[in-house]
Amino acid sequence: MESEGVIVVSGIMAAGKTAVSHLLAERFQYGVHLPGSLFRRMIVSGLASMAEDPVAAQRQMQLGFRLACTAADQYAEAGFTVVLQDVVIGELLREFLDGIRTRPRYLVVLTPRPEVVSGRLGGSHHLVDELDYELHAFSPRRGLWLDNSDLSAAETVDAILGRLDEARFE
Repeated sequence: MESEGVIVVSGIMAAGKTAVSHLLAERFQYGVHLPGSLFRRMIVSGLASMAEDPVAAQRQMQLGFRLACTAADQYAEAGFTVVLQDVVIGELLREFLDGIRTRPRYLVVLTPRPEVVSGRLGGSHHLVDELDYELHAFSPRRGLWLDNSDLSAAETVDAILGRLDEARFE
C-alpha cells in the first residue's frame, strides 16, 4: 500500500471542510480523514482562549498543528492518503504546511462567499467577514483555492480531484 500524500483542506469556519474532507478521504483505497482540531479538543483542563490568554491560546494552537502534521506524516508513512482538515489561515498557514514532511503535499483552500458562510451559520455572523478578509489578505497563495459556494460536498470533491495537480506544492 502506497500513500498518495497529504491533502490539507483549509478555509474559514463553515466553508464545508468537514464534509468535503470526509468524502475526499473515502475516494482513496486507503484514506484517512484527520480533523486537525481533534488535538486541541483533547485538552480537557487548561484550554486557553484567545480572549482571555492569547499567548497561551496561540501556543496551544501551534501544538495542535504540530501534532496534526506529525499524525498525518505517520499515517502517510503507513501507506494511507491523508486528508488533513483544519482552519488554518493567514501567516499560520505557511508554518502549518512547512510542518508536513510527506511528499507529495497538496493544499485545497475552500473559499465560499461570505454571505454563503453566514447562511450556513444561520444568519449574519460577526467573524465571517473578518476571517474571510484574513484568509484572502494574509494567507500564502499556494495550492488550489476553490470557491465552493454553489457546489455540493460531492461536487466539491469532484472538482478537487479533477484539479489536484493545481493543489500540489513543494
